[in-house]
Amino acid sequence: MKDKDEQLLEELARRNWIILGALLLLSLLWHSIEVALGVLSGGLLAIIGFLWLYRSLQRTLGEPSSASAKGFQFGYLVRLGALSGAVFLLIVKAKVHPVALTVGLSVVVINILWTALKRL
Repeated sequence: MKDKDEQLLEELARRNWIILGALLLLSLLWHSIEVALGVLSGGLLAIIGFLWLYRSLQRTLGEPSSASAKGFQFGYLVRLGALSGAVFLLIVKAKVHPVALTVGLSVVVINILWTALKRL
């Protein structure tokens, strides 16, 4: 049997995909492939960032030491740079709709807000 924290994280990960699907279906109402691609790419980027952070925290908390804490801090900067670079490339090179990209990037924020409100 899994503990409550593990179940919560799995529930968050699963709900991220549900929220992305719902936002993607809503974006199709605009009949614009650019809007749908913006929501999809932003959502995928947000979910990848969430999973990357989740695995980094698992690794750091699994073997607590000053070296793993420093590794987490360095990994945080690498993750921030990689996600920032991906957002830059999506806007500049792929020409995705910036507002749709922002909506897609908010998948994890919506999920956390939903979970917090549900637990109140």
